[in-house]
Amino acid sequence: MRLVNHERNAMDLRTTPVHLGLGSRAKPVEGFTWDPEVLQAYSAAVAADGAEGRMVMIFDGDGLGDHWESHPAGDELVVCLSGSVTVTRDVDGVPDRVLLGPGEATINPAGVWHVVDMEGRTSILAITATLGTDHRPRTGTRPTERVGTPSPEEAP
Repeated sequence: MRLVNHERNAMDLRTTPVHLGLGSRAKPVEGFTWDPEVLQAYSAAVAADGAEGRMVMIFDGDGLGDHWESHPAGDELVVCLSGSVTVTRDVDGVPDRVLLGPGEATINPAGVWHVVDMEGRTSILAITATLGTDHRPRTGTRPTERVGTPSPEEAP
């Protein structure tokens, strides 16, 4: 994983996210994967941006999300590019659902647990505050209860 300065070629946001940092910098993140070692390297490389750092990425999918997540350092913008997506937030133990079609967006407030379900082939664009992001497996429990294995940030 490495941050690239001054990329001039086209890039695919599905495989190469872009980190937005302090000073209005935009740097592609080459070699990004959801592997714990890569996530740790990414976190270290962008640590100086603190709570202001954002990751921009496109996700394609179909079906239920497999985890809840929360972004304590800032809000997350979710934009439906194609298909249909339901974003469910846990607001004080009550599910708050927002259905999005192409061109529609919603904001997940900082610190609110949420899960994304894609209905049919769907693409979404996410602009996420990455500092301190936490994940929980999607189970029958509320996302604030700890179950299963630790997130990459919690792993030893």
